Amino acid sequence: MTGYVLRRLLQSAAVLLGVSVLVFAIMQLVPGDPVRAALGTRATPETYAALRERSGLDDPVLVQYLDWITSALRGDLGVSFRSGETVSSLIVERLPATLSLAVGAIVVALLIAVPLGTLSALRPRSPVDWFSTLTSQAGLSIPDFWMGIMFILIFAGTLGWFPSAGYTPLLEDPVGWAHHLVLPAITAGVSSGSILTRFVRSSVLEAMGQDHVRTARAKGMRARDVLRWHILRNALVPFVTVGGVQLAYLLSGVVIVEFVFAWPGLGQLAFQAVLDRDYPVLQGAVLLFALVFLVVNLVVDLLYARLDPRISYGSGR
Repeated sequence: MTGYVLRRLLQSAAVLLGVSVLVFAIMQLVPGDPVRAALGTRATPETYAALRERSGLDDPVLVQYLDWITSALRGDLGVSFRSGETVSSLIVERLPATLSLAVGAIVVALLIAVPLGTLSALRPRSPVDWFSTLTSQAGLSIPDFWMGIMFILIFAGTLGWFPSAGYTPLLEDPVGWAHHLVLPAITAGVSSGSILTRFVRSSVLEAMGQDHVRTARAKGMRARDVLRWHILRNALVPFVTVGGVQLAYLLSGVVIVEFVFAWPGLGQLAFQAVLDRDYPVLQGAVLLFALVFLVVNLVVDLLYARLDPRISYGSGR
């Protein structure tokens, strides 16, 4: 297991290095002058030259990349052209909001997908199965921005149950944090839950057709125990794969949901950096998103061995 983890860490480091080269190269190819865009009407020859020199944009491209990547290895992702703050501080400032939304959305997705997908698989071609299919298709078809706006109109504007926008830090006001989180989490979680519902259904159906399930039933094992120990546990392996991808997607920022609910997350930060041509912020955000996907994929692979004893990463197997 240790050797496998070390190999994966080395592979992840190589992938991050490739992502950094690709992101930096794309930033160099984008037309326009980021310094002039950042200064706007404040641009004078003196301030323009000072900002270019401070940002290292007068150096050769290779020198710029080496300076950036070596600083990134020390945790220094540069300074924002627009605000003058360090990129690391901007990311740390937005991280709690993104984590809150991602955790809330994945909880909503699991509450939708696990019971609905399981019941659909246990009763194929039944009214429950048709309801599950229609619900998941509707969740995938309805755009996030429209769903969010409808939630705001109904639950914030008409009923007044929840605030329409904004974010409250958890440590400052836990009740206010939960109150602001409900609508964005449901909006982001419905789409992920619709995807996961179909995978739960197909995984449970596949597990129900295995020989060991038929043997357990033939031995007289209770249906509840068969479902718990033989069906759901085997169905978790493919489900965890898709669930991990959805979690990584949510951790990388749900841009549309964040904009609809004025949620100060990483997705909104990255999108605003694109509009402002704030290259250091955008490069740092993309590098973080790549790291999130790599970490989640590694954790998912390690979970396989816990869920299925037949899977082993040791002794060359």
